[in-house]
Amino acid sequence: MENTNQITETIINTINTIFETLFSSIDNNLYSVLDDVTFVSSDILNDKNFENIFGTTSSNGILLIANSLLIAFILYFSIRYLLAHLIYTKVDSPLSFIFKLIIFGISMNFSFFIVKIILDLNSNISLSIRNLGEYLFNKNICFSELITNINNTVSINSNSINIFSINGLIKSTLTLSLLNLVFSYSFRYIMIKVLVLLSPFSFLCLTLESTKTFFKIWIKNLFSLLFIQIIVSLVLLLLFSMDFSSDNLFSKFIYVGGIYALIKANSLVREFMGGFSTEITQSVQKLFYKNN
Repeated sequence: MENTNQITETIINTINTIFETLFSSIDNNLYSVLDDVTFVSSDILNDKNFENIFGTTSSNGILLIANSLLIAFILYFSIRYLLAHLIYTKVDSPLSFIFKLIIFGISMNFSFFIVKIILDLNSNISLSIRNLGEYLFNKNICFSELITNINNTVSINSNSINIFSINGLIKSTLTLSLLNLVFSYSFRYIMIKVLVLLSPFSFLCLTLESTKTFFKIWIKNLFSLLFIQIIVSLVLLLLFSMDFSSDNLFSKFIYVGGIYALIKANSLVREFMGGFSTEITQSVQKLFYKNN
């Protein structure tokens, strides 16, 4: 019987050691990345290779394709305008088309700078919220600091964790949830850069009534992805405003609720503004049910 207890204790200690190592590795190496992929500004566009893909002038990169399509749009309108007199359909006047062509053609070629202004404006709003928290609570409002608070509140002590205790279960839930956030916000980071690459075509589509819907979809998705950053800043501000205690179970579940709110930030924004989902788990579930 004693040998059985020793074997059980050894197995439990081994499992706890494995999870303790895993959690420590994630906390020390991964969450600093979470701040970088979540709080984005125009700095994410300061990449020489990305600028070359986008195009430094109207004669290279994505801008070259967009300016080529500009000529195609002129031909399309010309043909449609001629046919309109034959089949008696309504079409924009040439003067109106030329005016929009000039305005949105210029916007298309300066779309990189327009998007950079939008990114910086959104970044400044979220940064103001975080600076407010730093001024009020004397804490850096970021994920790295949040992990430190979670570890101090959830863990029984700083040296060990029991995965089979309530603290261990909460810690496991929080760690896996935050890991999901890393994947979700990394996907958001990539999609923002993809939408930036699509910006010249979006402005170009405003020249025709039949294509301006593309711009509406593009701007809605861009704003929804950027607005998530403001929601995250507000949730973090609320979490840091609360007085948590390691002896209070309520505090620990509030942390779980806060992390869940961060995960569901995209769903909340989509309810208000529309846009596509960046939730990795939701996408995996849809793929699973589709295949079955």
